[in-house]
Amino acid sequence: MITKTQAGVNEGDDRLLAVQQARRRALLVPREHGAWGLLLIPLFTGIAAGFAASHRSWPLIVFTLATLCLFWLRTILESLLGTGPVKASTSEERSTAVTAAISLSAVSVLCLALLMWRGRNLDLFLLGAVAGCAFVAQAAVRRLGKRARMASQLIGTIGLTCTAPAAYYVATGRLDLRAIVLWVANWVFAGNQIHFVQLRIHAARAVTFAEKFERGKLFLITQFLFVATLVCAALWRLLPPLMILAFVPVIVRGTHWFFRKPQSLDVKRLGWSEMKHGMAFGSLLAIALICS
Repeated sequence: MITKTQAGVNEGDDRLLAVQQARRRALLVPREHGAWGLLLIPLFTGIAAGFAASHRSWPLIVFTLATLCLFWLRTILESLLGTGPVKASTSEERSTAVTAAISLSAVSVLCLALLMWRGRNLDLFLLGAVAGCAFVAQAAVRRLGKRARMASQLIGTIGLTCTAPAAYYVATGRLDLRAIVLWVANWVFAGNQIHFVQLRIHAARAVTFAEKFERGKLFLITQFLFVATLVCAALWRLLPPLMILAFVPVIVRGTHWFFRKPQSLDVKRLGWSEMKHGMAFGSLLAIALICS
């Protein structure tokens, strides 16, 4: 027969175990769901554009595995260095994090070695250096506090969206204008999402157009300037005209918010909505590049 004291002890043990498991997941598994989208959408567009041009699947599979391992490794390193939201504080947590970091590093190194065997794909060093510098700069800017949060996110997306030109380069062997256009397009889209989400959070109590415009005039003006830039780039043949269609849903979404009836902010619903916009953007961009 279990006494109340024993039941209390068992319940306490269960809670402690649940807390430990939650901390272990936070230490090892990337927590930023939005960051997964900012990584995978550019990766998908780069793979689609590269495969359509060369039909080489094996290098893209190896590159995808290396990319996912490196992205996962970033969270673990932040836990060990204490720069992330959760820090490995006990010897057991540090041991677990170090073991996971070594495993992921080994897989990443093996994949990259296969990709660069006999001097191939050496420009990945250049792209990797840019991504690394972006993540270091992001960590430095993040220390400035909440006011620099959006700036740090925009800097970090430079590294995340680097997967688009890198995947295209691995497939085609070319780091050309199309690769750069892929990178810029994905970074601009990511920046639009980050800016819009921050606007929705900070303007959650705005009801009228005047109140929304007061808080989001920079975003709205940027929307119109962005449309003009896209049209000019298409006229100058810097990007395929079909690529403009990939940005239409988010441009409409961002502009419509200023004029629609006020709605209460549901952060979870907003996150799912932005994920859908990301999937639409990635699909439309891939189609535009394949058809052009």
